[in-house]
Amino acid sequence: MELRNCRKCGKIFGYSGSGPVICENCKKEAEERFQKVKDYIRDNPMTSINDVSEECDVTVQQIKQWVREERLQFSKESGVVFHCEKCGAPIRTGRFCDNCKNSMVNTLDGIYEKPKAALAQPKKTHDSDRMRFMGKN
Repeated sequence: MELRNCRKCGKIFGYSGSGPVICENCKKEAEERFQKVKDYIRDNPMTSINDVSEECDVTVQQIKQWVREERLQFSKESGVVFHCEKCGAPIRTGRFCDNCKNSMVNTLDGIYEKPKAALAQPKKTHDSDRMRFMGKN
């Protein structure tokens, strides 16, 4: 564990090497803000992203990040639409539409061929390949 400065508050903390470089207090505050936003969206399904930002005192950028991470999803009635980063199709959560996700998975599956079982063929031996013992025929 190494000591780092929190990117939010500047406090020194023990960083484990995974996740964002923010202290436990800032992580807790961020999670509380996330829950507040999530509850607000659930209670107000027709709300816009700007209204959520104002009411919950969270930046629009942070809300978009949570949507891209698939932690948040706006209802169809809200009118909030995001676009697939690959094809531009409208989506409500994540970075890619279902078609692009499936296409990427199929492409990745095709990159690595599964090892084929070695064909069981009898190994040919030659007299010169055999072990010889002195004094025995």
